[in-house]
Amino acid sequence: MLFTPRTPRVVAARRLHRRRDREATGRFLAEGPQAVREALAAPGVVTELFGTPAALDRHAELAALAAGGDVPVSAVTDDALAALAETVTPQGLVAVCRHLDVPLDRALARAPRLVAVLAEIRDPGNAGTVLRTADAAGAGLVIFAGDAVDPYNGKCVRASAGSLFHVDVVRAPDPAQVVGALRAAGLAVLATTGYGEDDLDDLADAGRLAAPTAWLFGSEAHGLPAALTDAADARVRVPLHGRAESLNLAAAAAVCLYSSARAQRRPRDGRAHVTTGETDRP
Repeated sequence: MLFTPRTPRVVAARRLHRRRDREATGRFLAEGPQAVREALAAPGVVTELFGTPAALDRHAELAALAAGGDVPVSAVTDDALAALAETVTPQGLVAVCRHLDVPLDRALARAPRLVAVLAEIRDPGNAGTVLRTADAAGAGLVIFAGDAVDPYNGKCVRASAGSLFHVDVVRAPDPAQVVGALRAAGLAVLATTGYGEDDLDDLADAGRLAAPTAWLFGSEAHGLPAALTDAADARVRVPLHGRAESLNLAAAAAVCLYSSARAQRRPRDGRAHVTTGETDRP
């Protein structure tokens, strides 16, 4: 039996395109085999998997993984899948997932060494890309602070390319409270701004990026609120060596996060560790 766009379970899942329904149900949609694979790897997150017969056959390992975890696997018509998907060319699979929110205090109790704070960022594509970059750089926590985009917005989920399921995600309504909590947890709080008095390269050269660090990123259009830049331990600019006026949000975040990641992984004596393939001996 194939579910159609009018099947009640498809209708209910389709409502999750709207933020109010995501908030009311604590559910969201993850579209495409990559997102579905990462979601299924997180225990207890997926509550149902929809797929066209062709997609379920093509990705039989994902259907089997879902079924083995007692996740209902529902075959749907192409029209039903198109109603569930938001992309122009759907890839045939959509999973219904539980929200992944972690309380801020619990996330900080895990002692993350690298944190990204998305303060008032409203563009879902930018937010998802920064989340993906933070994951790639080894960050353990991404905070959506203040009036930020919903991390479960479909475009944000897709832009994260599965990273949404890898890191702790916190939603916090008060960015100032977030800064206080980060500092109390022992993290240096660095605000990104094109007019910062501290140059990113200078901080790296001085060894100041090796400590546990939280980076504050603001919207591409308006930057960080003045109150947050003032509350940070330092206001940092990314040096521009060419003629470009600025970097976009995602690029600036990548530069900052990877600068911290490199500094935090560098041996304390400042020398790069070279692997020879032999067991190190004293």
